[in-house]
Amino acid sequence: MLKGKRHGRTALSREELADLDAHWRAANYLSAGQIYLMRNAMLREPLRPEHIKPRLLGHWGTCPGLNLVHTHLNRVIKARDLSALAIWGPGHGGPAVLANSWLEGSYSETYPDVSRDEEGMNRLFRQFSFPGGVPSHVAPETPGSIHEGGELGYSLSHAYGAALDNPGLVVACVIGDGEAETGPLAASWHSNKLLDPVHDGAVLPILHLNGYKIANPTVPARLPEDELDALLRGYGHEPLHVTGDKPMEVHRAMAAAMDEALDRIAAIQHEARDGGRTDRPRWPMIVLRTPKGWTGPAEVDGHPVEGTWRAHQVPLPGVRDDPRHLRQLEKWLRSYRPDELFDEQGRPRARVLARVPEGDRRLGATPHANGGLLLRELPVPPLERFAVPVDKPGSTMHEPTRVLGQLLAQIMKDTGNRRDFRLVGPDETASNRLDAVFEASGKAWQAGFLPTDEHLARDGRVMEILSEHCCQGWLEGYLLTGRHGLFSCYEAFVHIVDSMVNQHIKWLRTSRRLHWRAPVASLNYLLTSHVWRQDHNGFSHQDPGFVDHVLNKSPEVVRVYLPPDTNTLLAVADHALRSRDYVNVVVAGKQPCFDWLGIDEARAHCARGVGVWEWAGTETGGCEPHAVLACAGDVPTQEALAAAELLRRHLPELVLRVVNVVDMTRLMAKEEHPHGMPDFEYDAVFTRDKPVIFAYHGYPWLVHRLAYRRAGHANLHVRGYKEFGTTTTPFDMVVSNDLDRYRLVMDVIDRVPGLGARAVAVRQSMADARTRHHAWIREHGVDTPEVAEWTWSG
Repeated sequence: MLKGKRHGRTALSREELADLDAHWRAANYLSAGQIYLMRNAMLREPLRPEHIKPRLLGHWGTCPGLNLVHTHLNRVIKARDLSALAIWGPGHGGPAVLANSWLEGSYSETYPDVSRDEEGMNRLFRQFSFPGGVPSHVAPETPGSIHEGGELGYSLSHAYGAALDNPGLVVACVIGDGEAETGPLAASWHSNKLLDPVHDGAVLPILHLNGYKIANPTVPARLPEDELDALLRGYGHEPLHVTGDKPMEVHRAMAAAMDEALDRIAAIQHEARDGGRTDRPRWPMIVLRTPKGWTGPAEVDGHPVEGTWRAHQVPLPGVRDDPRHLRQLEKWLRSYRPDELFDEQGRPRARVLARVPEGDRRLGATPHANGGLLLRELPVPPLERFAVPVDKPGSTMHEPTRVLGQLLAQIMKDTGNRRDFRLVGPDETASNRLDAVFEASGKAWQAGFLPTDEHLARDGRVMEILSEHCCQGWLEGYLLTGRHGLFSCYEAFVHIVDSMVNQHIKWLRTSRRLHWRAPVASLNYLLTSHVWRQDHNGFSHQDPGFVDHVLNKSPEVVRVYLPPDTNTLLAVADHALRSRDYVNVVVAGKQPCFDWLGIDEARAHCARGVGVWEWAGTETGGCEPHAVLACAGDVPTQEALAAAELLRRHLPELVLRVVNVVDMTRLMAKEEHPHGMPDFEYDAVFTRDKPVIFAYHGYPWLVHRLAYRRAGHANLHVRGYKEFGTTTTPFDMVVSNDLDRYRLVMDVIDRVPGLGARAVAVRQSMADARTRHHAWIREHGVDTPEVAEWTWSG
């Protein structure tokens, strides 16, 4: 039975109702056909086992609801000439989104071999979840999509990201009731407190409650309607409820709810844009309750299916082997009356397409779902305006991220009218020393203001919320719809989005193989407040493993940079912000850091990715080094150079080469990563047979994994973070993990053949320095003067 009131609009005419129902039935027919059939798409003959796919894959249960939403979105888009984008949260309803794209023609335009006729329908059916075909869920291959449907929880944050700075766009977001149980989705409801009705578009959440997940009921669907309504109102929405199982009644109610929701959105935007209204609006949303697997088999083998968890995937699993199931499938498919929906050539009849929009108003053809088509070059200013002077390496110090913040502030200013750059982060912009951006833009905020607040602005383009999931989702939606951005985060806690970045990397990797998808701006991470300078927060804030996670992923997509100083960070940021279709991870400190390279040297060093710092070593006259002291990361670079200076002072006869690594993927073989060094180049830098002592920012075994195929791998010894941390002094952190300068000197002595016996006194003095350090910090609470006051004097 239909529940709730009818909303606003005059009732549908008979003709409109018939048109909508025809389109919905056609989409349902095409959805079921994709799951089961590989030929005989129009049922020209009775179904036989050979018409059925050998492996039945896909998810039927959510498809009828998604088809209903798509059908009704078509109507309002066409009637109101809306620019719209749809996010399909129940992504395993892929058959529904593919069916609707094929019906409207955008699929055949994208893939001409899947024509909009009977032959194309057969191809559409066969390719679904078939080797060499398309996935079972909404994916990059799906026209009109920006949301990968394989993992649940991110649809609403993607929708808000797409709406930001898109004032003419309406983003309809279908949220499955299983997805509504996830933490990321729960946090995403708060996005409406940051949505500016003047400069941003609108998001219309559609919470689709069909009652079940794979095998269990869902929490939202079992809540009484008044309790759910109170929850959603508490999130700041005004829900419109549509509930029913009788198609014609549901069509009428859904049409009325759509009209009322869009009327309210239009009124909110008019009052804010033309009437000057500044209080936070309460945005409409729709709660849609329909049966799972609606219009499918009511029972199978005596068990209820429609409206239960059994409808989730394939309601009739035995159609190739069980004649009863085969007959039941044919009866089910024919119940949609396909001859009324498709003509003799298998093309959709006029009634089916009567309410479908045209051109790029179609959901499968909107350019907002192919954001690279809308992307403009980011105006990155000349680095010389922000670079710090370096007359002599290691004689001055700057906070790298504070200088970067000045560059980002200028980008914010230069995109002030365009509004296509955003900075996101979980309450850490100022903490991460990027607060110069507040000179150009405040923090987006609609949830009320107090006199003590700072930098809050209704039109702000800095996005902060203490949910890394929301930050990631917003930025992904923003980038995929053709804009630019940066995600700043504490290094240890970016792991919260491990799974999300997995999905985005997979999206980019697949997109790069689709000729019709234009490249989008890269997803850029700035990881700071890092492991070596979290001495005040302690062990819980110390984890450099995100780079390990990312470097496991598709090599053509991922990049990891560890700039050793301020100017190198600027050069890396310049490259990352201009790049396309990558995930760039940049790890840089926010604490004062030695300046090693001038801006021109920094640019050249970043272009190489790996460089020999001749001024730091003791090679002369072309002689081969006795040892290579390598480093990657700002603190490891400082410790390596301090060790090099100690070796120069105590063992002047030692020939030492110092190598700095900015781009970690350069360590990989050329066959494994586009940035990888060929063996001859790697051997020239690191040698084939000399000991290499490598001071690395993160977990030491990553370097071994990247370089395992190199000829000199047996001579590679890596020092890095070994899960020893606490609240202690900065230098004690490196000592605790054996990354300190004294340990590095000892490592060189231990590994250069014949040096140990000649340098025993030097080694002993290094060990004594470590012992002296332990005693000093426990008495004074700060690092020893020889460490705290050290500067490079080589």
